[in-house]
Amino acid sequence: PISDVGLDNYRCLFSVLFVNFHLFDTLFGVRVDAADVERALQKLRLFPMVRFDGRRFSTLHLSSGQRKRLALVCTELERRDVLLFDEVAADLDHTSREYFYRTLLPELKRQGRTLLVISHDDRYFDAADRVLTMRYGRFVDDAVLEGSTAGM
Repeated sequence: PISDVGLDNYRCLFSVLFVNFHLFDTLFGVRVDAADVERALQKLRLFPMVRFDGRRFSTLHLSSGQRKRLALVCTELERRDVLLFDEVAADLDHTSREYFYRTLLPELKRQGRTLLVISHDDRYFDAADRVLTMRYGRFVDDAVLEGSTAGM
């Protein structure tokens, strides 16, 4: 029960990256080594275009896909146990999308993180341990879904 751990401790388990996110040039509430940030920037192909001086990122003047990759860097650096990604790969170019699904998500999973990834991109459903389908805001049984879409 949440009451056993406390609401603030429970909230600290989660990092969320929404489809409509806000990006700051500063990492708030996160203690990181500048070398760790540089490695994360390199991993997501943002370094040397974006640098970190120990407190701030050098720029936020980036394309939408680059901004999303920088938001992923920030989310990863929070080192939270549960990550919720809402249509994160939708704005990414093909190479970054492949990296997100085929490299980054498995790496985060190996670290023991729980990943909740919202996506409409069925080309990558095989990367999931479990796929849940929603229809009209409710989870539906895939068998029911298949039967109901047969005539569509």
